Amino acid sequence: MTTSSSKKLRAPINGRLVTILSIDGGGIRGIIPAKILEFLESELQKLDGDDARIADYFDVVAGTSTGGLVTAMLTAPDAENRPLFAAKDIAPFYVQNGLKIFPKRSCKKIWMKWDCCLSCSGLLGSVGALVGPKYDGEYLRKLLRDALGQTRLHHTLTKVVIPTFDIKNMQPTIFSSYEVKNVGYKNALLSDICIATSAAPTYFPPHHFTDTDDSGHSWDFNLIDGGVAANNPTLVAVREVTKEVVRGSEDFFPIQPLDCTKLLVISLGTGNAKREEKYTAEMASKWGVVNWIIQGNSTPIIDIYNQASADMVDYFLSVLFQALRSQQNYLRIQADNLTGDNSAVDVATEDNLNDLVGIGEGLLNAPFSRINLQTGNTEPVIGGGTNQDILIKFAKMLSDEQKFRQSKSLQKN
Repeated sequence: MTTSSSKKLRAPINGRLVTILSIDGGGIRGIIPAKILEFLESELQKLDGDDARIADYFDVVAGTSTGGLVTAMLTAPDAENRPLFAAKDIAPFYVQNGLKIFPKRSCKKIWMKWDCCLSCSGLLGSVGALVGPKYDGEYLRKLLRDALGQTRLHHTLTKVVIPTFDIKNMQPTIFSSYEVKNVGYKNALLSDICIATSAAPTYFPPHHFTDTDDSGHSWDFNLIDGGVAANNPTLVAVREVTKEVVRGSEDFFPIQPLDCTKLLVISLGTGNAKREEKYTAEMASKWGVVNWIIQGNSTPIIDIYNQASADMVDYFLSVLFQALRSQQNYLRIQADNLTGDNSAVDVATEDNLNDLVGIGEGLLNAPFSRINLQTGNTEPVIGGGTNQDILIKFAKMLSDEQKFRQSKSLQKN
């Protein structure tokens, strides 16, 4: 069996590419990218042995919200300094814990009712407003505390980037392995980071904690879901790599800013309901504050913000990679055809969980697609095969890059 020391990913300075994996936010829909990762890891195992894990091949793993949880599961070390979860274990983790994270009957609903007397007309109206988060988040917090224990950001087996948003300072707070050496108080417990990045407004309460660096400098964090800033964190990951290059980090070979020929990027979405076209201007023109927050199993305002930021990142990177004739180095896999409960972030019924597993598996056989820069729509690439076909190619590229780094490292020694 391959030892954990031989599986350690060498720094990019020993290689030809910088490898990046990114996973969107999306609540229970994290099952969808989990199935994609399961297939990718199985292909890597065919090439390099059963002990191969996702963290062995990516210089950076970025994740927002549910993607942040997946990032932690893939990169946090176990007692033998190997990833806490294999990719094949992530979807079952969601299936087993989904209904406890998003309990159907015990979610916290506090209704405040007030009466407004309109004396001039003698009419009496009553207005109900839902206040307080839909779920108390206690089960998720305990789950993360138990699984991640005292693991801190600098313990991860490869570099990670997890966005959050600080509502006190009104700015994004990015937890990046690259920043730990410069901003020590961001070397927080991985469980705190995960609780924060998944604290979606209206669903879970914000997360407050204080962290202190080695010099005694402390910082109070008041954080919510990173999806409000970067639901698709791919560009944040690219930014972190670029900053390290600009700083002259000894881990990186010289890269010109935005030189996509040196990047290998896999970006995984959690699905959306674009094709369902479930909202219209006519419908929304009648909405008030509550309607923008509650529409069946959806929260329109959050869905829209999250999807807008995710699409803008994909569009920008697609333009960039294509302009530099490096589109073969960028892979975005996303399901645009979710409907009904499948598109919700918190419907964890047995039927929906099984549906999401099936959607993830079906996405593997879907045509490999790329964004049309004229229309903004994602369209199949002629002659591109399926997502499964392209993932097999990327697995080979990742395996070859790791082997190249290992051989170059041995030559130095």
